[in-house]
Amino acid sequence: MPDLNDIAADPSWLPHAIDWQAQRMQFLRIERETLAEPGFLADRKPATQDEAAWLPLSQVASMDLPEGNLHFIFHTAFCRSTLLVRALNLPGTSAGLSEPGILAALANAGVQPGQPGAALVGPVLRLLARPWGEGEAVFVKPTNHANMLMPALLQAMLQARGVLMTNSLEAFLASVIRKGMMGRRWARQLYLEMQSYIGMDLGMDGREQFAMTDLQAAGLAWFLNQRWFTLHASGRILGVAADRLRVLDGDDFNAQRAHALMAVLQHCSGQAAPADLIAETIRGPVFARHSKLGGDFGDKEAADAARSGSAVNDEEIAQVAQWVGMIAQQAGIEVPVRQTLL
Repeated sequence: MPDLNDIAADPSWLPHAIDWQAQRMQFLRIERETLAEPGFLADRKPATQDEAAWLPLSQVASMDLPEGNLHFIFHTAFCRSTLLVRALNLPGTSAGLSEPGILAALANAGVQPGQPGAALVGPVLRLLARPWGEGEAVFVKPTNHANMLMPALLQAMLQARGVLMTNSLEAFLASVIRKGMMGRRWARQLYLEMQSYIGMDLGMDGREQFAMTDLQAAGLAWFLNQRWFTLHASGRILGVAADRLRVLDGDDFNAQRAHALMAVLQHCSGQAAPADLIAETIRGPVFARHSKLGGDFGDKEAADAARSGSAVNDEEIAQVAQWVGMIAQQAGIEVPVRQTLL
């Protein structure tokens, strides 16, 4: 089994989960060539006992690690952020980590002073920042359920820059519908979650909130995420300078893939990847396969549209978009947050 020094020296040993009762952290060994595979790192399981290891939290907190060249892709869900971070696996330039489970563990535990995860933010980020190749930057895309960590993550790594990735409300709501009943439940949970840390008085009592449709709850969750991003992008979050963050629209990324990848690299790490490497990546399996589920992206997209598209759904999406637009106007917030990267 690897010891403390083995894990510290090897970036393929990624922090994965925390056993708070036993005060230990789990590490999984993830091979570089699998980073661009579909799915999230949080869902990875060790194939053998040799691919997992545990260290006491006290040892993790005391690890002597350099800060590294770490940057973030924050997102509002269903906006091609998984595709972006997979495409940033560019050997010789950068590595992309899609939703490491360890960040969800910190979000669940809390990282404010006195909360269990507070002392681990710095050590975890330094572990994630270890370069996979000489001079390479590392891009981490947390789950959107960890967006509450944005100030803590950016303040813990002062050299880190970030991309705030989002899309239109209509596209977001259509994705919620395509996920079926569990997607609608997820959206309601997201609304409750967003209200817990960026909530605002929407003029509705408990009965009115309970009576909202699923898509109304989803629309408000999206709106609160836009408000959270706006506060960061404008520099109104303590300790986070506005020039460290740029906003990227998911549809524009898809339409201008090479330009967007170069812009992300230039903004965050100040370096560029060779044009032929970018072109090879765009022609390759990363853009052909579904970023979360695998399989042909076009086939999956067509099947989802056929299964969930209807005039009734389109009408509700338009009505919710109009309603959320009125709320945003009254709140003085431009939605979606204005793109600044491209």
